[in-house]
Amino acid sequence: MPVVSQDLVRSNLAIDQAEVKRRLLSGETLLADTPDHVLEVVGVLESYGEVLDAYSINLIYQAEEQFLNPFPVFKFLDGDLNPAKIWRHLNHDRINFEYAEYCQKAMFWHATGGMDAYLDSPEFAENCRRIIAAKRRRDPLLALLNPLFPGFLPELIRSAATTHALGQFWRVMSDLFLDLAAAERDGRVRSIPQVVDFIKDGLVAAAANPIEYSVDIHGERFWVLPPEAGLTFLVDVAVPYVEAVFLRGMPFLGTVSFNAQAQQISPDQAQFTYGALYADPLPSMGAGIPPSLLMQDMYRHLPEKLHQWYLERTRGEGDVRVKICMSFQKSMFCVTNAAINGTMPHPLSSSDPAAQAANGAYAEAWAQRLGIARTDCLSA
Repeated sequence: MPVVSQDLVRSNLAIDQAEVKRRLLSGETLLADTPDHVLEVVGVLESYGEVLDAYSINLIYQAEEQFLNPFPVFKFLDGDLNPAKIWRHLNHDRINFEYAEYCQKAMFWHATGGMDAYLDSPEFAENCRRIIAAKRRRDPLLALLNPLFPGFLPELIRSAATTHALGQFWRVMSDLFLDLAAAERDGRVRSIPQVVDFIKDGLVAAAANPIEYSVDIHGERFWVLPPEAGLTFLVDVAVPYVEAVFLRGMPFLGTVSFNAQAQQISPDQAQFTYGALYADPLPSMGAGIPPSLLMQDMYRHLPEKLHQWYLERTRGEGDVRVKICMSFQKSMFCVTNAAINGTMPHPLSSSDPAAQAANGAYAEAWAQRLGIARTDCLSA
């Protein structure tokens, strides 16, 4: 029996760039509207919403309570040093906050959007100077490190700002996904177009939410991301998050060669395609593969209806994390679809040629990026 190339199968199932563009401009959803897809997307987003609640709480705790702590040994415990909780943590009976940290590092490293522009500004540099001056008064280690490595502490403050901003973003998304599950249960959401619209409306409603962050140092408040920076939820955090985590991502150790001569990793970060929309559904459950950690977290919070649906298919419990990964990928296409619809330059109903041209160019840019993603999952 001839062996069929997985690449060939994938190319036959995938939606091409022209079709992606057509769907975006016609207002159709990227993911096919089927009852199974509704069950998968709503169920996995409900699980994800529970996980994001824990991620958000922990990231904000780290940014506020572990600020410039050179040895944050207990950073994943949210300040609760109960011996039973520490034991469960050591035995991995816990949420894998390492995945949240991976997403934060991806945003920090790719450095896109308005927040990163502010972090390069003289105003932020002055805030860092004032914070470091206050912090080093009672911290001899920081007082020693700062003159020896003058760029080290400002870099940690930049990282803390990204951590807090991501925590704020996930706070909104957690509530939105749990609200979506409630809307599906009471009959307000019954189709994939309604799922996409629900998420889009939530993103638009939160679009102008301010992103602000301050820290307490010896009883005095210092701004890291002040109101004057004018940073907002959608443009300065949500869109850079999609760019860094859904699209670019980071290559995982053990999956590609980091040898420069092998040339498996592009030297241009903008060309990276290691994000959630490109990933093969292959959770290895091995160390260093962040999506595996997320699938495990979501498995712990799966709605029973979706769990039963998984058990009735292929290898039952044996490949449940692979199934979660595939459902999660479909749900992230819906979230991306909602974000694109919510940021389209002009209403799709516009008859103005200039507006239509702008929408066409915007859809074309997205189609080029999504056309090489795992669009084979959109009809599966």
